[in-house]
Amino acid sequence: MTTPKPKTTQTMKPATAAKKLGILLSATPAEFQEGVVSRSELNALQASPPAWLTDLRRNGPHPKQVVAAKLGVSISGLMRNGITDPLTTAEIDALKAENPAWLEQERSTQAEVRKEAQRLKQR
Repeated sequence: MTTPKPKTTQTMKPATAAKKLGILLSATPAEFQEGVVSRSELNALQASPPAWLTDLRRNGPHPKQVVAAKLGVSISGLMRNGITDPLTTAEIDALKAENPAWLEQERSTQAEVRKEAQRLKQR
């Protein structure tokens, strides 16, 4: 009869944890960037976020996937229009208020892509 192996704690790199949390790694505290994050620590951060995490999620700077989602465009759409750096919530709001022609175009492109994906899904 074999004895069960002790469970090992699943850990991830800080970059992976930051991506799962939807935050920019370079904006996190040094102790977060320098350590490893266990699955239970990640769950605890998601369930009861500390002040630094709440502030980052609210004000940014945000990684490109979050910027794209907040603007309603694709990451490629951001890149096509020269948005390559992380943006803060204030910068995103300013872009929304300005509503440049490229943003309108990228939003309509994204809407068409979603509509086509939905159509194919219903087949």
